[in-house]
Amino acid sequence: MAERISEAEHAVMEVLWEEQPLTAAEVAERAGPKRGWSVHTVKTLLSRLMAKGAITHEADGRRFLYRPAIERDSYVGRESEKLVDRLFGGRVTPLIAQLAERRALSADDIAELEALLRELKP
Repeated sequence: MAERISEAEHAVMEVLWEEQPLTAAEVAERAGPKRGWSVHTVKTLLSRLMAKGAITHEADGRRFLYRPAIERDSYVGRESEKLVDRLFGGRVTPLIAQLAERRALSADDIAELEALLRELKP
């Protein structure tokens, strides 16, 4: 998948990663109310995701069932790398420092980071 997924498309992907396969109406039921999206809007987003190769569909009578064509972990990994590369020159430490300076790290976050670092040390 070469094209970037928009924020709205990502919301649709989250629904499909949580439960699949789903019809357009089912995706709209799950994603639409919070955002004020109609079924038509969701169908447009699904079409865009199809064109980008992010989802697939299969016929089920007169409707289509949609499912992700990419794994969530794989997508999050690629997007995380792009963010770190673009904003922090490929280095994770400045990202963590930025979050710490803005007090965006909770005590639980810090404990998880410490545990992860202990696991990573040889």
